[in-house]
Amino acid sequence: MRFTTGRPDFDLTYDDVFMSPTRSAIRSRMDVDLSSTDGLRLPIPLVVANMTAISGRRMAETVARRGGLAVIPQDLSAAVATRLITKVKSAHVVFDTPIHVTRDTTISEALALIPKRAHGVAVVLDDERRPVGLVSPSDGDGMDRFVPVHELMTTDLTVVGADTSPKDVFAKLTERRHRLALATDGDGRLVGVLTLKGAMRSAIYSPAVDAAGRLRIGAAVGISGDVEERARAMLDAGADVLVLDTAHGHQDRMLEAIRLVRTLRDAHAAAGGPRVPLVGGNVVTAEGTVDLIEAGADIVKVGVGPGAMCTTRMQTGVGRPQFSAVLDCAAAAAEMGKAIWADGGVRHPRDVSLALAAGAGAVMIGSWFAGTYESTGVMNVAPDGRAYKESFGMASARAVRARTQEQSFFERARAGLFEEGISSSRMYLDPGRPGVEDLIDFITSGVRSSCTYAGARTLKTFHTRANVGVQSRSGYEEGRPLHQSW
Repeated sequence: MRFTTGRPDFDLTYDDVFMSPTRSAIRSRMDVDLSSTDGLRLPIPLVVANMTAISGRRMAETVARRGGLAVIPQDLSAAVATRLITKVKSAHVVFDTPIHVTRDTTISEALALIPKRAHGVAVVLDDERRPVGLVSPSDGDGMDRFVPVHELMTTDLTVVGADTSPKDVFAKLTERRHRLALATDGDGRLVGVLTLKGAMRSAIYSPAVDAAGRLRIGAAVGISGDVEERARAMLDAGADVLVLDTAHGHQDRMLEAIRLVRTLRDAHAAAGGPRVPLVGGNVVTAEGTVDLIEAGADIVKVGVGPGAMCTTRMQTGVGRPQFSAVLDCAAAAAEMGKAIWADGGVRHPRDVSLALAAGAGAVMIGSWFAGTYESTGVMNVAPDGRAYKESFGMASARAVRARTQEQSFFERARAGLFEEGISSSRMYLDPGRPGVEDLIDFITSGVRSSCTYAGARTLKTFHTRANVGVQSRSGYEEGRPLHQSW
């Protein structure tokens, strides 16, 4: 990456910079390979942040099917995290995990479950787990909420075999004018579902899978408590990436934790297990990046204070504008043959492109994904009718309370005084992009176009060819679209 007029002597946020187009021989944005350059070779360079309000089973499955990676938070107990990883690993790679109910489930119960996935329906199963109907929110209009779903379900179903290709599913749904297909096994039991749009996406995206062809998932370990026990449990459960992070990653306790987990990981690999990559963070300097890599990190997480739920900069004055932090840390990591994740501060597809142009191997997203069907929060409705989910920072008093449940009341109260995050924030679902897949479409289409403007077929080439300039605030505002006349 190069600056058009030389690098300024002050640090920059994503809003402070822009990219200039260069001559390109690329004829289509679909000719661009979006594989991550962090050593993981994810089909798309997107990682879901290990935040309790965002990353869970639904998010992990959905994002992995589209080529990204979700990291489950450290606040989950080892037992819960193990079950979650096992379920993700057993999920179908193509067909989505459905919401299912029984014939006698009330419409009220079904309506409460449907928003947990983006499909918009629940599948009604018989006692043998065979699909017998579909129920959607509109089916309950004007009906008593205690009516069982079998009295109002739709029985005109499109059923396909679990080995049916997405293109064939798309063709069959188009022919029948249905928007969702049910995949069953040889005994007619439900395996999964696929919408018309999902079938199209399956033909565009490649899933992120491990050596055994199962969906990939990461797990956070943290640096407090019994690090060794937690790391061993996550390795045994089959986590594909281990993430050790804390707000201040450039500290001795982090370096000690990385060395400990590296030794444990290497022993696990020597015993026949996979060599699981280690991620450490968060830092914002080249020095911090080098120290974490020397301790054993394969990837360094970069970002202090840019996240929407983080109050660190306003409380402490500590942090760094994210674009400059990514630029410096990526360069330091590259010199050592390693990579970074740009963690936080992205609010538009352009921000993801700029992070990748600066050298990030992948981009970690948190709050942007909180307002989706797949995030872990409960769906709420505001007085104005807008759907939203609550999000909160991992250093907030709310998160600290959950993390310190086994401590004394005094210790928990004292820990709660030192919060550096928002405990409750409404993340509204975008009516046009309510699911995480909708946002992935939005982001990846922007990144693909950015690469074509730079004449780059890969993200490695994109970083090499990106031509970045510095702009004023009015320059940034000039590029914002207007949704109504001025």
